[in-house]
Amino acid sequence: MSNGPSAVLSFDEIDAIARDAVAEGQADRKQAASRKIQPLRKAQRHQPEAAMALLWIVDERSLTREAAADILAEIADAHDDDIAILSRLGMCLEAVRDIDDLNAPPPEHPVFQTMVTRLDRLTARYEGQPEQEQVLRGLATAARMMARQHDAIAEDSLRRLIEIDPQRSAHHYNLGLFYKTRGRFAEGVVANRAAASLSQEAVDSTEWNLGICATGARDAATALDVWKRMEQKIEPGRFRLPEGGYPACKVRLAALPLAERTADRDDPGEEETVWIERLSPCHGIIRSVLYGDVGVDYGDVILMDGAPITHHTYGDEQIPVFPHLATLLRRNYQFFAFAGTQETPRQLADISGELDGDVVIYSHSESVKIMCANCWRNPDLDHAEHATMEKHVVTGRIAAPPDIAPAQLLGMIDKVIAERGSCQLYAPDLCAAAGQSARERIDRRRFAMLTGN
Repeated sequence: MSNGPSAVLSFDEIDAIARDAVAEGQADRKQAASRKIQPLRKAQRHQPEAAMALLWIVDERSLTREAAADILAEIADAHDDDIAILSRLGMCLEAVRDIDDLNAPPPEHPVFQTMVTRLDRLTARYEGQPEQEQVLRGLATAARMMARQHDAIAEDSLRRLIEIDPQRSAHHYNLGLFYKTRGRFAEGVVANRAAASLSQEAVDSTEWNLGICATGARDAATALDVWKRMEQKIEPGRFRLPEGGYPACKVRLAALPLAERTADRDDPGEEETVWIERLSPCHGIIRSVLYGDVGVDYGDVILMDGAPITHHTYGDEQIPVFPHLATLLRRNYQFFAFAGTQETPRQLADISGELDGDVVIYSHSESVKIMCANCWRNPDLDHAEHATMEKHVVTGRIAAPPDIAPAQLLGMIDKVIAERGSCQLYAPDLCAAAGQSARERIDRRRFAMLTGN
């Protein structure tokens, strides 16, 4: 077989190359798969069968996303008027994005925008003709992959597919999926119910999306019914939503989740991965005090999607990390930065277990710092010599519910620390909020010494 630019591949040759490439990809040898497909890349410009084989390989996730996107661009360039190839190519765009990373910004590769433009044009050309359905399927996928850039095109395509074939469950499911990721949860409930009613048996993906949309819409009865059908041990709980006993998990929070963005503000902004107290399959309470400002924090209730982005390993345990879908409730906790000293690791953080009312002293860093003992005691004296001392320093933030007065919070912390006797905590902003100006000055000086600010 010639690998030259004008080589014509037989059906059997195309099939063999494609199957070998997919096998390499399934064995996680994606670079080897890329090498295998070179004859197909050369042949696809004049052989539609080779182009379709490449699309199958891409759809099977046999290549890296970057390589797959480049190949799709080559195919789009070579077949700018082939309905079957372009429609299939549009649907393959889902394979060149990490669709589990729900809050990713719009893709940068130009093939995404190229395909939205081209398929949108073809849809108009084949209006009312049998070919329109396959074009709409490709267009709906291509537009949905562009984050919030082409929502109107995506929704219109999905709705028109339902008009063409209203009895097809998949069309209703895809519309429900679109609504879920755009924060239109009540509409997502309707679409997923329609999808379920048209299926001969329960489909997990439809049930999951229905449960998530119902939770997002605060439709507790529907959500509870879904989770019970899926044999979850769950009952009505806090925040007027279903609640069960689930292990803690993690969520990658975003300042702007996809569901809360617009075409003009289509980037997640700052992101931070945190622990949550998982209350149901799709919602929970943030149980980390954040480093940055992402618009939510400790105590807030968030909705998450059902497919994890990744997993974090802790010993033998794999903890799933889910994407932040939307914020259900901001509980307006109070936050105060602190710096402190301790004799043993986690000594200050462990105080949280002795505090009332969901107050937490959350450690962000623990380190050893060498400083002057004389400056620590009295910075106003002119020290001829600096006597060094070692401090085991902790920095972090205190979180407390809004109904606890700062003076009460400070007194609560002081009482527990006094009982321990071997650690200290300095929170100047909390002292100021509690009206203790003299103590604030001391705490602010020592806070600055411990943090280096």
